Amino acid sequence: MIYTVTFNPSLDYIVSVEHFQVGTVNRTNTELMFPGGKGINVSMVLKNLGYDSVALGFMAGFTGKEIVRLLDEREVKSDFINVAEGISRINVKLRSDEESEINGMGPAISMGDIDKLYEQLDHLQDGDVLVLAGSIPSVMPESMYMDIMKYLEDKNLRIVVDATKDLLMNVLPYHPFLIKPNNHELGEIFGVTLNTKEEVVVYARKMQEKGARNVLISMAGEGALLVTEDGEVYESMPPKGKVRNSVGAGDSMVAGFIAGYLAKEDYEEAFYMGLCTGSASAFSDNLATKPEVVALLEQLGRA
Repeated sequence: MIYTVTFNPSLDYIVSVEHFQVGTVNRTNTELMFPGGKGINVSMVLKNLGYDSVALGFMAGFTGKEIVRLLDEREVKSDFINVAEGISRINVKLRSDEESEINGMGPAISMGDIDKLYEQLDHLQDGDVLVLAGSIPSVMPESMYMDIMKYLEDKNLRIVVDATKDLLMNVLPYHPFLIKPNNHELGEIFGVTLNTKEEVVVYARKMQEKGARNVLISMAGEGALLVTEDGEVYESMPPKGKVRNSVGAGDSMVAGFIAGYLAKEDYEEAFYMGLCTGSASAFSDNLATKPEVVALLEQLGRA
C-alpha cells in the first residue's frame, strides 16, 4: 500500500479576479475549491493514475471535515487524526494580473496527536511506500521527518521525501528511496547557483553521497533530471504545452514517478511518467488525469 502524510492539510480556495484592486470590493470570475497539501495532492494524482493510497495527517473543525468529504468524493482513502483545537487551514489563491496567496495557520497539534500518528505508522508493512511531503507546522518538532524515518528504519519501506533545506538534509542518513528538490532548492542547500544540467548532476550525486538513493530534480521549463542508485542519469525537456497552473505540479511528478516505478520497477519509465504527470498538472487547472498523462507520454514517444 502507498501512504502519504500531510501534516497541515488545507482547503485551497482558488479565485480569479479581473484586475484585482486593493482597498475596494472585487468580484470573482471563477471559483474552485480543492483539498490541498502536498501529500494529499500525491494521493489524488495517484488515484487519477489508478493507484490507491491512504492519506494520513491531521484535520480539525469544519474545514477538516470538508477536506475528508472532498477526498471521499474523489474516492481517495484517508485516515486523518482529528485534532481537538483549531481548524484545518484555508489557503486563498488569487489569480489576477499577478498571483497572490494567503495561507492559513492550521490547528494546534499536540504530542498526543503525534503519538497517534506513530501508532498508525506501526501498521506499515515491508514493501509499502510512504510519502512525506511539505512543510512542518511550527507547533511540531522540526526533526519530524527524521524522527519518522528513524522510527521506521527496521521496516523495508520505500520512503519518498519532498521537502526543503534541513527537513530534507536531516533524513538523508536514513536512505530515502527518493528525494525531489528542484534545481534552485538543490543549489540553496550547497550555497551555489546551478546553471547547467551537468552541475545539477554533480550536486545530485552529493545528495547520494549523504544517503539518498534516487534524486529527482525538477527544473521547470528545462524539464527534469534523475540520478538513480544504479548510477544512471536520465534527463529530458518537458513535453510541449501551455502552463496554466504551477500548484501541485511537483507533487504530481512525485505521484507519477511512484506509479511508473510500481508498474515496471524501471527507473527510466518512472522518470518519464513523473515528468509527464507533473507537466499534465501544470497544463491544467486541475491535477493530472491519466488520459492527459498518456497524451504527453505519446508526445515524447514514451507511451
